[in-house]
Amino acid sequence: MAKGTTPRRPAKTGRHEGARRTTKLRGGTGTQPRKTRSERAGKLRSGMKSRGGGRPAVRAKSGKTKGYNPIAPDRVQAILGHLTQMYPDVVCALHHHNAWELLVATILSAQSTDANVNRVTPKLFEKYPTVQHFAALQPEDLEPDVRSTGFFRNKSKSVVGAAKKIVVDFGGEVPSEMDKLLTLPGVARKTANVLLGSWFKRNDGVVVDTHVHRISRRWELTKNNDPQKIEQDLMKIIPQERWTLFSHQVIHHGRSLCIARKPKCAECPIEPLCHAEDKTWSTVEMHKGAKA
Repeated sequence: MAKGTTPRRPAKTGRHEGARRTTKLRGGTGTQPRKTRSERAGKLRSGMKSRGGGRPAVRAKSGKTKGYNPIAPDRVQAILGHLTQMYPDVVCALHHHNAWELLVATILSAQSTDANVNRVTPKLFEKYPTVQHFAALQPEDLEPDVRSTGFFRNKSKSVVGAAKKIVVDFGGEVPSEMDKLLTLPGVARKTANVLLGSWFKRNDGVVVDTHVHRISRRWELTKNNDPQKIEQDLMKIIPQERWTLFSHQVIHHGRSLCIARKPKCAECPIEPLCHAEDKTWSTVEMHKGAKA
């Protein structure tokens, strides 16, 4: 060592220039070198590979392909074609035998699941078989029977109020016109569309429930958040004869594949047409803002 030169002391942390950090192996006393930044980046890139066929996932982009039109007739027809292949014969999931039972079930389904409503209504209709039986009740009488569907006080008022009005104003028959349905307590366009499409077989509108709301935005068929505006957007691009079926198909799709918390994009035949920002896997560019 040259005269006057002192050796460099190790740092107090135990690290010194040129040394690689080591980590202890679990279950033993040995050590292994800690991965470098480039090694970690390579592992991250490999983790982004697709789960099918080795195709890489694509990160979301703020820009869109030039000329891209999400409501182009060809794209809309392709989506409808896939829906028909996947869900050809779907019907309303709420169990019912007549228009009144469907109206009651639809009112009870607000902020609840169809499965839960289907557990409640059989006993309910056995206890009160006709609209006249419901009309003879006070809302408080109905509350214990519908408590499990949530918001049971408001729902009881709506069901009993609708029954009384149907008996008094419509001779005990559920009306088959949109304007008359909207006069019933607890009935807005969604409920009216369910009645008209599923029971009366009339395509007067599109049912916009939570699934149709969410998936229509993910597919970029609308940019609106208001259900009535979403309905108007969908009515412009979906053929009228498909309005009721489209709603049923999208609802089933939302329950089976396009699940809100974790959509099964890798299993979805519509995936190549979907540019949703919150996809879990993608072979196409994802568009920021295309989400519920």
